[in-house]
Amino acid sequence: MKQLRLGVLAGLFAAAGVLSWGAARLWEAFGTLPSVPLAAPIVLAAIAVVLTATALSLRARLRAQRERRPGAKGVEPLMAARAVVFGQASALVAALVSGMYGGTGVYLLGSLDIPARRDQAIYAAFSVVAGIGVIAAAFFLERVCKLPEDDDEGKGAAHA
Repeated sequence: MKQLRLGVLAGLFAAAGVLSWGAARLWEAFGTLPSVPLAAPIVLAAIAVVLTATALSLRARLRAQRERRPGAKGVEPLMAARAVVFGQASALVAALVSGMYGGTGVYLLGSLDIPARRDQAIYAAFSVVAGIGVIAAAFFLERVCKLPEDDDEGKGAAHA
């Protein structure tokens, strides 16, 4: 399974931000700019919490399994793989959504004197922060589910 790459996520964020900024300028020229929903940062933060809780749960179960505690529930490889895929997909979507709201927020910086625009810029900033939280949680989940053999192929071959 391929690992997340920070460069790919940063590229998606930047591309979505530039496109969103341009779309906001164009949209403003033809009518009223759509608002940034208040729910955007809340939903992203909830996804980050779910990813973090999943990672912490899997880490505790893996630790109990490694220490051979009696009654410890093991982690099935397929379940760990599904969790990693969920984290990776969430990180990719969060990079795109955060880039969109980031671009819109940058466009809104020019009109912070208008209270409604200021609120929209704040929602956009919180969305970017929550999106970064999703990405951090996805990297943490990926690290938790990483096999020891994945660290270095030479080490993994020596233990086999």
